[in-house]
Amino acid sequence: MSSPDKRTDKKKAAKPVKPAGGNLNEIPEVEAEGPASASSDDRDAVDIPAHEDSSEYQLGSQNTYVNIDKLDIDLTDISVDRELFADSGVFSIDPLKPFSHQISLDIDDLHRQGFITPGKTNTPLTNSFRMIKRPLLNIARGKGSASPGNPNVIMITSSVSGEGKSYTAINLAISIAMERDKHVLLIDADVVKPTHHQIFGLADRDGLTDLLLGRVRDMSDVIFKTNIPSFSVMVAGSIVDHATELLASQAMEDFIEEIAGRYPDRIIIVDSPPLLMTTEASVLAPHMGQVILVVEAEKTLRHQVEMSLGLLSNEVTFLVLNKMRGADDGGGYGYYGYGQKN
Repeated sequence: MSSPDKRTDKKKAAKPVKPAGGNLNEIPEVEAEGPASASSDDRDAVDIPAHEDSSEYQLGSQNTYVNIDKLDIDLTDISVDRELFADSGVFSIDPLKPFSHQISLDIDDLHRQGFITPGKTNTPLTNSFRMIKRPLLNIARGKGSASPGNPNVIMITSSVSGEGKSYTAINLAISIAMERDKHVLLIDADVVKPTHHQIFGLADRDGLTDLLLGRVRDMSDVIFKTNIPSFSVMVAGSIVDHATELLASQAMEDFIEEIAGRYPDRIIIVDSPPLLMTTEASVLAPHMGQVILVVEAEKTLRHQVEMSLGLLSNEVTFLVLNKMRGADDGGGYGYYGYGQKN
């Protein structure tokens, strides 16, 4: 087992826009733009009407809807030395026990990095994520047309690295935490290339891998309650040699079922590795109620998106178009586009 090694990479700012009908062929050809800082003034965002039930959006190709049937691709049948991982049923968290770790995030630093922060509630970025989170929360509450298992567990992934999935995951988590009645746990499950520990200032802290390996027995010891109300985080933890096997283990399945079932009012955001670069995301996806696939405008190739969708058999899969110019609100942000694969 390799020694702990916490690594990070910077994510670029998101620039959302909604392509007509969620059609990949209709994504405008624009140049990708570098990081942008969210405007903190009160300029109005572009008002693009959205259907009340965003779950009806489909990902189409001209007049033909993409309907990728559930594929019999089994990436979880991996020979695993079960002794390496925690036994089933060892996870516990006492609801009467206070969080072992309470941390104070540097809100100003998060804002400088381009993330949503409390007090900055009327910016193009926050307005974009209001649109993104609404259909997700409707499904989590059982109000959407789909009824997946573990609807309160949402995985954020991408086809390749650098598309902004971690940026999207963190902003989505903070945006949902700003709801009046929602508690959010953000988990960095990109255990090969983690980033959250550096963004939140939690280097050398135990996290997900330490829990799954049984080095930490109480889940509350790796959950960090932050000074952003209703927002808690779990970092990736120690770098491990057998990341795929660990995430495919019974310990991981038990962990997801535990946090999803014990606290159905809590939204779990899971930042996973890219789908086409490792197999970790593919083995995580079956345990997730909803999946967001982040697509970078003018960089991610169409066949990469189709390959990624082919690896997902989830009932609810949304597309988020990232780093796209075209908004005329002056802040450099437009709206994220949704496509849903049923």
